[in-house]
Amino acid sequence: MPELPEVESLAVFLRERAVGHAFVRADITAISALKTYDPPISAMVGLLIDDVQRHGKFLDISAQGVHLVIHLARAGWLRWKEEQNTGLVRPGKGPIALRTVLDDGAGFDLTEAGTQKKLAVYVVRDVNEVPGVARLGPDPFTLSLEDFGEILKRQGRVQLKGVLRSQSVIAGIGNAYSDEILHVAKMSPFKPASNLSDDELKTLYAAMRDTLKDAVDRSAGLAVQDLKSEKKSGLRVHGRKGEKCPVCGDIVREVSFADSSLQYCATCQTGGKPLADRRLSKLLK
Repeated sequence: MPELPEVESLAVFLRERAVGHAFVRADITAISALKTYDPPISAMVGLLIDDVQRHGKFLDISAQGVHLVIHLARAGWLRWKEEQNTGLVRPGKGPIALRTVLDDGAGFDLTEAGTQKKLAVYVVRDVNEVPGVARLGPDPFTLSLEDFGEILKRQGRVQLKGVLRSQSVIAGIGNAYSDEILHVAKMSPFKPASNLSDDELKTLYAAMRDTLKDAVDRSAGLAVQDLKSEKKSGLRVHGRKGEKCPVCGDIVREVSFADSSLQYCATCQTGGKPLADRRLSKLLK
């Protein structure tokens, strides 16, 4: 799933390439992806794009008071073309959910792989009309150490992994970067959020900011089609079950859940103790 660094890079790319150009086409080809009806998607046509912003994992393309807000979900992606195909896309056929064409002939497609169609497109006059945006917690890059500490205290015994992934608590971090942050901080994903010393709090805060900033910096200037591979190549433990930890050389381990999994290094994060299946074990402190 695209997370904060990838969505930030997409926003920067579109800001550089699309701002100042008008939509001449905006065609929804996957009806299930469009979550709003007023204004209609056709309202984008003729409007000049004046800004592109990121809200958590949401991409916000603003055009003269109307916002095209996109959530790529787990399997969605934005594919930019300097010369966009102007042919009609048959609804329900293929991976394309939305096709746009700009006044200079460029444009982008939103695509979604797989059978679970969760990509979401909203056309709104106020970005806070999008429920997921309205519920977002603070952005990691605007969050102070003191506020971060207060947030963790309020979570009680909720595990750090869950806190970092919760969009209503902190916006933009998902499964991959929460694994990476906790590995950098050398903390168990199951450690209770409120059970941190002052030094541990500072360590986790720095790991969160540094990990995300490093990922954003690595993606800077890359073409859209290269962002996914850059993300994968930069991950230390996430998605690397069975490989060697780049810090200590231990084997990266995994805990599986019903619809996701986490990866970690026992030597770096849990004092050498492998984590049992989450559904069968007590939490490790």
